[in-house]
Amino acid sequence: MGKITGFMELQRIAEVVLPVDERVRSYREFILALKDEEASAQGARCMDCGIPFCQSGCPVNNIIPDWNDLVYRHQWRHALDVLHSTNNFPEFTGRVCPAPCEAACTLNINDDPVGIKSIEHFIIDKGWDEGWVVPQPPSVKTGRRVAVIGSGPAGMACAQQLARAGHDVVLFEKNDRIGGLLRYGIPDFKMSKHHIDRRVEQMRAEGVEFRVGQHVGADSANGISALAVVNQFDAVVLSAGSEHPRDLDVPGRALDGVYFAMDFLPLQNRRVAGDPDVPHLSAAGKHVVVIGGGDTGSDCVGTSNRQGAASVTQFELLPQPPEHENKPLVWPYWPMKLRTSSSHEEGCERDWAVQTKAFVGSGGRVEALVATRVEWSDGKLSPVAGSDFEIKADLVLLAMGYVHPVHQGMLDELGVKYDARGNVNADTESYRTSLPKVFAAGDIRRGQSLVVWAIREGRQCARAVDEFLMGASELPR
Repeated sequence: MGKITGFMELQRIAEVVLPVDERVRSYREFILALKDEEASAQGARCMDCGIPFCQSGCPVNNIIPDWNDLVYRHQWRHALDVLHSTNNFPEFTGRVCPAPCEAACTLNINDDPVGIKSIEHFIIDKGWDEGWVVPQPPSVKTGRRVAVIGSGPAGMACAQQLARAGHDVVLFEKNDRIGGLLRYGIPDFKMSKHHIDRRVEQMRAEGVEFRVGQHVGADSANGISALAVVNQFDAVVLSAGSEHPRDLDVPGRALDGVYFAMDFLPLQNRRVAGDPDVPHLSAAGKHVVVIGGGDTGSDCVGTSNRQGAASVTQFELLPQPPEHENKPLVWPYWPMKLRTSSSHEEGCERDWAVQTKAFVGSGGRVEALVATRVEWSDGKLSPVAGSDFEIKADLVLLAMGYVHPVHQGMLDELGVKYDARGNVNADTESYRTSLPKVFAAGDIRRGQSLVVWAIREGRQCARAVDEFLMGASELPR
Protein backbone atom coordinates (compact mmCIF):
# COMPACT_ATOMS: atom_id res chain seq x y z
CA MET A 1 0.00 0.00 0.00
CA GLY A 2 0.99 3.67 -0.12
CA LYS A 3 1.25 5.93 2.91
CA ILE A 4 -0.98 4.62 5.71
CA THR A 5 -2.70 7.95 6.28
CA GLY A 6 -2.21 9.28 2.75
CA PHE A 7 -5.86 9.07 1.72
CA MET A 8 -6.78 11.29 4.69
CA GLU A 9 -3.98 13.82 4.24
CA LEU A 10 -3.59 14.19 0.48
CA GLN A 11 -5.99 15.39 -2.18
CA ARG A 12 -6.40 13.91 -5.64
CA ILE A 13 -3.93 15.50 -8.06
CA ALA A 14 -5.26 16.14 -11.53
CA GLU A 15 -3.05 16.02 -14.61
CA VAL A 16 -2.28 19.37 -16.21
CA VAL A 17 -4.61 20.08 -19.14
CA LEU A 18 -3.64 22.81 -21.59
CA PRO A 19 -6.21 25.64 -21.91
CA VAL A 20 -8.89 25.39 -24.58
CA ASP A 21 -7.73 28.34 -26.67
CA GLU A 22 -4.28 26.77 -26.94
CA ARG A 23 -5.14 23.14 -27.55
CA VAL A 24 -7.78 23.65 -30.27
CA ARG A 25 -5.13 25.19 -32.51
CA SER A 26 -3.36 21.87 -33.00
CA TYR A 27 -3.83 18.10 -32.98
CA ARG A 28 -1.15 17.48 -30.36
CA GLU A 29 -1.87 15.76 -27.06
CA PHE A 30 -2.77 18.32 -24.41
CA ILE A 31 -2.90 16.26 -21.18
CA LEU A 32 0.50 16.26 -19.48
CA ALA A 33 1.72 13.39 -17.30
CA LEU A 34 2.28 13.93 -13.59
CA LYS A 35 5.72 14.87 -12.31
CA ASP A 36 7.67 12.51 -10.06
CA GLU A 37 6.58 13.91 -6.71
CA GLU A 38 3.00 14.43 -7.88
CA ALA A 39 2.78 10.77 -8.91
CA SER A 40 4.33 9.69 -5.62
CA ALA A 41 1.78 11.72 -3.66
CA GLN A 42 -1.05 10.29 -5.75
CA GLY A 43 0.18 6.75 -5.11
CA ALA A 44 0.27 7.54 -1.40
CA ARG A 45 -3.53 7.91 -1.42
CA CYS A 46 -4.02 4.16 -2.07
CA MET A 47 -5.64 3.13 1.19
CA ASP A 48 -4.91 -0.59 1.76
CA CYS A 49 -8.63 -1.30 1.50
CA GLY A 50 -8.33 -5.05 2.04
CA ILE A 51 -10.24 -6.05 -1.07
CA PRO A 52 -8.94 -3.95 -3.98
CA PHE A 53 -12.08 -3.55 -6.07
CA CYS A 54 -10.03 -1.44 -8.51
CA GLN A 55 -8.47 -4.66 -9.79
CA SER A 56 -11.82 -6.30 -10.52
CA GLY A 57 -13.07 -3.04 -12.04
CA CYS A 58 -10.12 -3.12 -14.46
CA PRO A 59 -10.75 -5.45 -17.43
CA VAL A 60 -7.07 -6.48 -17.60
CA ASN A 61 -6.98 -6.88 -13.79
CA ASN A 62 -4.04 -4.50 -13.34
CA ILE A 63 -2.29 -5.05 -10.02
CA ILE A 64 -3.07 -1.49 -9.04
CA PRO A 65 -2.30 -1.39 -5.30
CA ASP A 66 1.16 -2.84 -5.92
CA TRP A 67 2.22 -0.27 -8.47
CA ASN A 68 0.62 2.53 -6.47
CA ASP A 69 2.86 1.57 -3.56
CA LEU A 70 5.93 1.30 -5.79
CA VAL A 71 5.30 4.72 -7.29
CA TYR A 72 4.85 6.17 -3.80
CA ARG A 73 8.27 4.74 -2.92
CA HIS A 74 9.89 5.99 -6.17
CA GLN A 75 10.53 2.46 -7.39
CA TRP A 76 9.60 3.40 -10.95
CA ARG A 77 11.28 0.52 -12.79
CA HIS A 78 9.64 -2.11 -10.62
CA ALA A 79 6.29 -0.35 -11.03
CA LEU A 80 6.69 -0.58 -14.81
CA ASP A 81 7.33 -4.33 -14.59
CA VAL A 82 4.19 -4.84 -12.51
CA LEU A 83 2.16 -2.69 -14.93
CA HIS A 84 3.43 -4.60 -17.97
CA SER A 85 2.66 -7.95 -16.30
CA THR A 86 -1.05 -7.44 -17.06
CA ASN A 87 -1.14 -4.84 -19.83
CA ASN A 88 0.92 -4.87 -23.02
CA PHE A 89 0.14 -1.26 -23.93
CA PRO A 90 -0.45 0.97 -20.89
CA GLU A 91 0.37 4.06 -22.97
CA PHE A 92 -2.85 3.36 -24.89
CA THR A 93 -5.07 2.77 -21.87
CA GLY A 94 -3.39 5.54 -19.87
CA ARG A 95 -4.70 7.94 -22.50
CA VAL A 96 -8.01 6.63 -23.83
CA CYS A 97 -9.43 4.29 -21.18
CA PRO A 98 -12.41 5.73 -19.24
CA ALA A 99 -10.90 4.24 -16.06
CA PRO A 100 -13.53 1.86 -14.63
CA CYS A 101 -10.86 1.09 -12.03
CA GLU A 102 -11.36 4.55 -10.52
CA ALA A 103 -15.13 4.08 -10.34
CA ALA A 104 -14.44 0.86 -8.38
CA CYS A 105 -11.84 2.46 -6.06
CA THR A 106 -12.89 2.05 -2.42
CA LEU A 107 -12.00 5.67 -1.76
CA ASN A 108 -14.63 6.61 -4.35
CA ILE A 109 -17.42 5.64 -1.95
CA ASN A 110 -17.26 9.02 -0.21
CA ASP A 111 -14.25 10.87 -1.63
CA ASP A 112 -12.31 11.46 -4.84
CA PRO A 113 -10.84 8.14 -6.05
CA VAL A 114 -7.14 7.55 -6.44
CA GLY A 115 -5.96 8.92 -9.81
CA ILE A 116 -5.15 5.44 -11.09
CA LYS A 117 -5.22 6.37 -14.78
CA SER A 118 -2.85 9.30 -14.24
CA ILE A 119 -0.41 7.04 -12.36
CA GLU A 120 -0.52 4.50 -15.19
CA HIS A 121 0.15 7.33 -17.66
CA PHE A 122 3.10 8.45 -15.54
CA ILE A 123 4.65 4.99 -15.17
CA ILE A 124 4.69 4.10 -18.86
CA ASP A 125 5.82 7.53 -20.04
CA LYS A 126 8.69 7.40 -17.56
CA GLY A 127 9.52 3.90 -18.73
CA TRP A 128 9.85 5.05 -22.34
CA ASP A 129 11.81 8.16 -21.34
CA GLU A 130 14.28 6.09 -19.33
CA GLY A 131 14.69 3.43 -22.03
CA TRP A 132 13.23 0.65 -19.89
CA VAL A 133 10.75 -0.55 -22.52
CA VAL A 134 12.75 -2.97 -24.67
CA PRO A 135 12.00 -5.94 -26.94
CA GLN A 136 11.51 -9.33 -25.27
CA PRO A 137 12.30 -11.86 -28.02
CA PRO A 138 11.79 -15.55 -27.21
CA SER A 139 14.76 -17.68 -26.28
CA VAL A 140 13.33 -20.70 -28.13
CA LYS A 141 11.24 -20.85 -31.32
CA THR A 142 8.42 -23.39 -31.61
CA GLY A 143 8.22 -23.63 -35.38
CA ARG A 144 4.45 -22.99 -35.28
CA ARG A 145 2.96 -20.27 -37.51
CA VAL A 146 0.04 -18.08 -36.44
CA ALA A 147 -1.86 -15.50 -38.47
CA VAL A 148 -3.54 -12.63 -36.64
CA ILE A 149 -6.04 -10.74 -38.82
CA GLY A 150 -6.67 -7.19 -37.66
CA SER A 151 -4.10 -4.96 -35.95
CA GLY A 152 -6.18 -3.10 -33.39
CA PRO A 153 -5.33 -3.45 -29.69
CA ALA A 154 -6.69 -7.02 -29.53
CA GLY A 155 -4.64 -8.14 -32.52
CA MET A 156 -1.51 -6.34 -31.35
CA ALA A 157 -1.72 -7.78 -27.84
CA CYS A 158 -2.39 -11.29 -29.15
CA ALA A 159 0.45 -11.10 -31.68
CA GLN A 160 2.94 -9.82 -29.12
CA GLN A 161 2.11 -12.52 -26.58
CA LEU A 162 2.33 -15.29 -29.17
CA ALA A 163 5.65 -14.00 -30.50
CA ARG A 164 7.07 -13.94 -26.99
CA ALA A 165 5.95 -17.57 -26.62
CA GLY A 166 8.17 -18.43 -29.58
CA HIS A 167 5.64 -18.71 -32.40
CA ASP A 168 6.12 -17.17 -35.84
CA VAL A 169 3.39 -14.54 -36.00
CA VAL A 170 2.13 -12.69 -39.07
CA LEU A 171 -0.17 -9.72 -38.39
CA PHE A 172 -2.42 -8.79 -41.32
CA GLU A 173 -3.87 -5.28 -41.64
CA LYS A 174 -6.11 -3.98 -44.44
CA ASN A 175 -4.97 -0.35 -43.98
CA ASP A 176 -1.57 1.08 -44.79
CA ARG A 177 -0.53 1.34 -41.13
CA ILE A 178 -0.85 -0.79 -38.02
CA GLY A 179 -3.23 0.15 -35.21
CA GLY A 180 -6.86 -0.33 -36.25
CA LEU A 181 -9.13 2.26 -34.64
CA LEU A 182 -6.22 3.43 -32.50
CA ARG A 183 -4.62 4.60 -35.74
CA TYR A 184 -7.64 5.60 -37.80
CA GLY A 185 -10.44 6.69 -35.53
CA ILE A 186 -9.12 7.97 -32.22
CA PRO A 187 -7.99 11.58 -32.80
CA ASP A 188 -4.32 12.43 -32.50
CA PHE A 189 -5.07 14.97 -29.78
CA LYS A 190 -6.23 12.09 -27.58
CA MET A 191 -3.38 9.75 -28.50
CA SER A 192 -0.41 10.54 -30.70
CA LYS A 193 0.32 7.78 -33.20
CA HIS A 194 4.02 7.62 -32.33
CA HIS A 195 2.93 5.50 -29.35
CA ILE A 196 1.74 2.84 -31.81
CA ASP A 197 4.87 3.16 -33.94
CA ARG A 198 7.15 2.51 -30.95
CA ARG A 199 5.25 -0.67 -30.09
CA VAL A 200 5.37 -1.84 -33.70
CA GLU A 201 9.15 -1.53 -33.67
CA GLN A 202 9.32 -3.41 -30.37
CA MET A 203 7.10 -6.18 -31.73
CA ARG A 204 9.07 -6.38 -34.97
CA ALA A 205 12.23 -6.92 -32.90
CA GLU A 206 10.38 -9.69 -31.03
CA GLY A 207 9.67 -11.49 -34.29
CA VAL A 208 6.22 -10.29 -35.41
CA GLU A 209 5.88 -9.90 -39.18
CA PHE A 210 3.57 -7.07 -40.27
CA ARG A 211 1.71 -7.22 -43.58
CA VAL A 212 -0.15 -3.97 -44.16
CA GLY A 213 -2.41 -3.19 -47.10
CA GLN A 214 -3.66 -6.78 -47.20
CA HIS A 215 -7.42 -7.04 -46.83
CA VAL A 216 -8.21 -10.63 -45.93
CA GLY A 217 -11.43 -11.78 -47.56
CA ALA A 218 -11.86 -8.68 -49.74
CA ASP A 219 -12.60 -8.90 -53.43
CA SER A 220 -10.23 -6.08 -54.41
CA ALA A 221 -6.72 -5.35 -55.62
CA ASN A 222 -5.30 -5.72 -52.09
CA GLY A 223 -7.62 -8.58 -51.11
CA ILE A 224 -6.40 -12.07 -50.26
CA SER A 225 -8.40 -15.24 -49.66
CA ALA A 226 -9.37 -15.89 -46.06
CA LEU A 227 -9.44 -19.66 -46.67
CA ALA A 228 -5.94 -19.46 -48.15
CA VAL A 229 -4.68 -17.78 -44.98
CA VAL A 230 -6.26 -20.51 -42.84
CA ASN A 231 -4.61 -23.20 -44.95
CA GLN A 232 -1.16 -21.60 -44.67
CA PHE A 233 -1.02 -21.32 -40.86
CA ASP A 234 -1.23 -23.61 -37.85
CA ALA A 235 -3.70 -21.26 -36.17
CA VAL A 236 -5.59 -18.10 -37.16
CA VAL A 237 -6.89 -15.36 -34.86
CA LEU A 238 -9.70 -13.08 -36.06
CA SER A 239 -9.35 -9.65 -34.43
CA ALA A 240 -10.75 -7.37 -37.12
CA GLY A 241 -13.02 -5.35 -34.83
CA SER A 242 -16.68 -4.40 -35.08
CA GLU A 243 -17.05 -2.04 -38.02
CA HIS A 244 -20.65 -2.32 -39.21
CA PRO A 245 -22.09 1.06 -38.14
CA ARG A 246 -25.62 1.64 -36.90
CA ASP A 247 -27.43 3.63 -39.58
CA LEU A 248 -30.34 6.06 -39.40
CA ASP A 249 -33.15 5.18 -41.79
CA VAL A 250 -34.97 8.50 -42.12
CA PRO A 251 -35.97 10.64 -45.11
CA GLY A 252 -33.02 12.56 -46.55
CA ARG A 253 -30.39 10.07 -45.38
CA ALA A 254 -28.90 9.98 -48.91
CA LEU A 255 -28.23 13.73 -49.00
CA ASP A 256 -24.62 14.80 -49.41
CA GLY A 257 -23.27 16.01 -46.10
CA VAL A 258 -24.59 13.11 -43.98
CA TYR A 259 -21.74 10.77 -43.08
CA PHE A 260 -20.82 8.06 -40.65
CA ALA A 261 -18.32 9.20 -38.04
CA MET A 262 -15.75 6.75 -39.39
CA ASP A 263 -16.01 8.35 -42.82
CA PHE A 264 -14.92 11.59 -41.15
CA LEU A 265 -12.46 10.89 -38.32
CA PRO A 266 -9.83 8.78 -40.18
CA LEU A 267 -9.36 11.49 -42.79
CA GLN A 268 -8.01 13.86 -40.15
CA ASN A 269 -5.71 11.14 -38.83
CA ARG A 270 -4.31 10.85 -42.34
CA ARG A 271 -3.84 14.62 -42.67
CA VAL A 272 -1.95 14.75 -39.38
CA ALA A 273 0.22 11.85 -40.59
CA GLY A 274 1.12 13.94 -43.65
CA ASP A 275 -0.61 11.78 -46.24
CA PRO A 276 -1.09 13.47 -49.62
CA ASP A 277 -4.38 13.64 -51.52
CA VAL A 278 -6.64 13.01 -48.53
CA PRO A 279 -10.31 13.36 -49.64
CA HIS A 280 -11.73 16.72 -48.69
CA LEU A 281 -14.30 16.31 -45.94
CA SER A 282 -14.06 19.05 -43.35
CA ALA A 283 -16.19 20.81 -40.75
CA ALA A 284 -14.55 24.16 -41.53
CA GLY A 285 -17.16 26.93 -41.53
CA LYS A 286 -20.04 24.46 -41.23
CA HIS A 287 -22.86 23.98 -38.77
CA VAL A 288 -22.15 20.47 -37.55
CA VAL A 289 -24.66 18.13 -35.91
CA VAL A 290 -23.32 14.99 -34.25
CA ILE A 291 -25.89 12.25 -33.61
CA GLY A 292 -24.78 9.99 -30.77
CA GLY A 293 -23.56 10.87 -27.30
CA GLY A 294 -20.71 8.40 -26.80
CA ASP A 295 -16.93 8.62 -27.16
CA THR A 296 -17.03 8.55 -30.96
CA GLY A 297 -19.46 11.45 -30.95
CA SER A 298 -17.17 13.33 -28.58
CA ASP A 299 -14.24 12.71 -30.93
CA CYS A 300 -16.30 14.20 -33.78
CA VAL A 301 -16.94 17.27 -31.63
CA GLY A 302 -13.25 17.82 -30.84
CA THR A 303 -12.17 17.27 -34.43
CA SER A 304 -14.88 19.60 -35.79
CA ASN A 305 -13.82 22.37 -33.42
CA ARG A 306 -10.21 22.04 -34.53
CA GLN A 307 -11.24 22.19 -38.17
CA GLY A 308 -13.03 25.48 -37.54
CA ALA A 309 -16.72 24.55 -37.44
CA ALA A 310 -19.17 27.46 -37.25
CA SER A 311 -21.14 25.57 -34.59
CA VAL A 312 -21.28 22.06 -33.13
CA THR A 313 -24.40 20.42 -31.69
CA GLN A 314 -24.59 16.91 -30.29
CA PHE A 315 -27.83 14.95 -29.90
CA GLU A 316 -28.42 11.89 -27.74
CA LEU A 317 -31.54 9.73 -27.92
CA LEU A 318 -31.44 8.79 -24.22
CA PRO A 319 -32.45 11.21 -21.45
CA GLN A 320 -29.81 13.34 -19.74
CA PRO A 321 -28.18 11.32 -16.94
CA PRO A 322 -27.75 12.76 -13.44
CA GLU A 323 -24.70 14.93 -12.73
CA HIS A 324 -23.75 12.76 -9.77
CA GLU A 325 -24.36 9.06 -9.27
CA ASN A 326 -25.83 7.51 -6.14
CA LYS A 327 -22.54 6.01 -4.95
CA PRO A 328 -23.94 3.78 -2.17
CA LEU A 329 -26.26 2.28 -4.77
CA VAL A 330 -23.95 1.75 -7.74
CA TRP A 331 -20.40 1.44 -6.32
CA PRO A 332 -18.18 -0.40 -7.34
CA TYR A 333 -19.86 -0.67 -10.74
CA TRP A 334 -19.52 1.75 -13.63
CA PRO A 335 -22.07 4.49 -12.93
CA MET A 336 -24.48 6.11 -15.34
CA LYS A 337 -23.88 9.82 -14.89
CA LEU A 338 -23.32 12.95 -16.93
CA ARG A 339 -19.84 12.92 -18.44
CA THR A 340 -18.36 16.04 -19.98
CA SER A 341 -15.32 15.29 -22.12
CA SER A 342 -12.48 17.65 -22.95
CA SER A 343 -14.00 18.00 -26.42
CA HIS A 344 -17.30 19.17 -24.96
CA GLU A 345 -15.41 21.78 -22.94
CA GLU A 346 -13.97 23.15 -26.18
CA GLY A 347 -17.39 24.17 -27.47
CA CYS A 348 -20.53 22.15 -28.06
CA GLU A 349 -24.29 22.43 -27.55
CA ARG A 350 -25.58 19.17 -26.12
CA ASP A 351 -29.18 18.02 -26.09
CA TRP A 352 -30.76 14.81 -24.79
CA ALA A 353 -33.91 12.80 -25.50
CA VAL A 354 -33.87 13.97 -29.12
CA GLN A 355 -34.87 11.77 -32.06
CA THR A 356 -34.01 12.67 -35.65
CA LYS A 357 -37.00 12.53 -37.99
CA ALA A 358 -35.53 13.69 -41.31
CA PHE A 359 -32.75 15.52 -43.12
CA VAL A 360 -33.78 18.26 -45.50
CA GLY A 361 -31.82 20.14 -48.12
CA SER A 362 -31.64 21.34 -51.69
CA GLY A 363 -29.48 20.55 -54.68
CA GLY A 364 -28.68 17.17 -53.16
CA ARG A 365 -27.01 18.67 -50.05
CA VAL A 366 -28.20 18.63 -46.47
CA GLU A 367 -29.15 22.01 -45.02
CA ALA A 368 -31.14 21.20 -41.91
CA LEU A 369 -32.16 18.43 -39.54
CA VAL A 370 -35.73 17.89 -38.32
CA ALA A 371 -36.04 16.34 -34.87
CA THR A 372 -38.52 15.77 -32.10
CA ARG A 373 -38.24 15.41 -28.36
CA VAL A 374 -39.03 12.03 -26.85
CA GLU A 375 -40.03 10.61 -23.50
CA TRP A 376 -38.88 7.36 -21.97
CA SER A 377 -41.29 5.38 -19.81
CA ASP A 378 -40.67 1.79 -18.67
CA GLY A 379 -37.92 1.55 -21.26
CA LYS A 380 -40.23 2.56 -24.08
CA LEU A 381 -39.78 5.55 -26.36
CA SER A 382 -42.57 7.91 -27.36
CA PRO A 383 -42.45 11.31 -29.11
CA VAL A 384 -43.57 14.43 -27.25
CA ALA A 385 -46.53 15.97 -29.09
CA GLY A 386 -45.80 19.36 -30.63
CA SER A 387 -42.06 19.21 -29.85
CA ASP A 388 -40.75 19.02 -33.42
CA PHE A 389 -37.97 21.46 -34.25
CA GLU A 390 -35.49 22.15 -37.03
CA ILE A 391 -31.80 22.96 -36.73
CA LYS A 392 -29.38 24.19 -39.38
CA ALA A 393 -26.94 21.49 -40.46
CA ASP A 394 -24.31 21.61 -43.19
CA LEU A 395 -22.58 18.47 -41.93
CA VAL A 396 -24.22 15.61 -40.02
CA LEU A 397 -22.06 12.91 -38.42
CA LEU A 398 -23.66 9.63 -37.38
CA ALA A 399 -21.90 8.30 -34.27
CA MET A 400 -24.47 5.85 -32.96
CA GLY A 401 -22.20 2.88 -32.41
CA TYR A 402 -21.60 -0.36 -34.26
CA VAL A 403 -24.00 -3.25 -34.73
CA HIS A 404 -21.52 -6.10 -35.26
CA PRO A 405 -18.43 -6.96 -37.35
CA VAL A 406 -18.64 -6.73 -41.11
CA HIS A 407 -19.90 -10.10 -42.36
CA GLN A 408 -19.33 -9.59 -46.06
CA GLY A 409 -15.90 -10.78 -47.12
CA MET A 410 -13.72 -12.62 -44.62
CA LEU A 411 -16.35 -13.90 -42.20
CA ASP A 412 -18.81 -15.05 -44.84
CA GLU A 413 -16.00 -16.66 -46.83
CA LEU A 414 -14.87 -18.60 -43.78
CA GLY A 415 -18.43 -19.50 -42.83
CA VAL A 416 -18.00 -18.92 -39.11
CA LYS A 417 -21.05 -19.06 -36.86
CA TYR A 418 -22.40 -15.86 -35.33
CA ASP A 419 -24.01 -15.24 -31.97
CA ALA A 420 -27.46 -13.68 -31.54
CA ARG A 421 -26.02 -10.18 -32.00
CA GLY A 422 -24.13 -11.00 -35.18
CA ASN A 423 -20.69 -11.23 -33.57
CA VAL A 424 -18.34 -14.15 -34.19
CA ASN A 425 -19.40 -16.92 -31.80
CA ALA A 426 -16.56 -17.88 -29.42
CA ASP A 427 -16.32 -18.25 -25.65
CA THR A 428 -13.87 -16.56 -23.27
CA GLU A 429 -12.06 -19.74 -22.27
CA SER A 430 -10.97 -21.36 -25.53
CA TYR A 431 -11.74 -18.35 -27.80
CA ARG A 432 -12.37 -20.93 -30.53
CA THR A 433 -14.82 -20.23 -33.32
CA SER A 434 -16.93 -22.87 -35.05
CA LEU A 435 -13.97 -23.62 -37.36
CA PRO A 436 -10.97 -25.78 -36.48
CA LYS A 437 -7.84 -23.79 -35.54
CA VAL A 438 -9.64 -20.43 -35.98
CA PHE A 439 -9.98 -18.18 -32.94
CA ALA A 440 -11.60 -14.78 -32.33
CA ALA A 441 -10.86 -11.98 -29.85
CA GLY A 442 -11.79 -8.37 -29.21
CA ASP A 443 -14.72 -6.47 -30.69
CA ILE A 444 -15.22 -9.03 -33.47
CA ARG A 445 -16.23 -11.49 -30.73
CA ARG A 446 -17.70 -9.32 -27.93
CA GLY A 447 -19.05 -6.39 -29.95
CA GLN A 448 -18.13 -2.73 -29.73
CA SER A 449 -16.20 -2.16 -26.52
CA LEU A 450 -13.18 -0.49 -24.90
CA VAL A 451 -9.49 -0.63 -25.80
CA VAL A 452 -8.76 -2.20 -22.42
CA TRP A 453 -11.23 -5.04 -23.08
CA ALA A 454 -9.59 -5.63 -26.46
CA ILE A 455 -6.17 -5.94 -24.82
CA ARG A 456 -7.56 -8.38 -22.26
CA GLU A 457 -9.15 -10.57 -24.92
CA GLY A 458 -6.04 -10.47 -27.09
CA ARG A 459 -3.89 -11.67 -24.19
CA GLN A 460 -6.33 -14.40 -23.17
CA CYS A 461 -6.76 -15.55 -26.75
CA ALA A 462 -2.98 -15.78 -27.13
CA ARG A 463 -2.84 -18.16 -24.19
CA ALA A 464 -5.66 -20.25 -25.68
CA VAL A 465 -3.84 -20.44 -29.03
CA ASP A 466 -0.58 -21.37 -27.29
CA GLU A 467 -2.35 -24.17 -25.41
CA PHE A 468 -3.92 -25.37 -28.66
CA LEU A 469 -0.54 -25.49 -30.42
CA MET A 470 1.66 -26.75 -27.59
CA GLY A 471 -0.70 -28.62 -25.22
CA ALA A 472 0.09 -26.20 -22.38
CA SER A 473 0.99 -22.54 -21.96
CA GLU A 474 2.97 -20.38 -19.58
CA LEU A 475 1.41 -17.19 -20.95
CA PRO A 476 -0.69 -15.29 -18.40
CA ARG A 477 -4.42 -14.80 -18.86
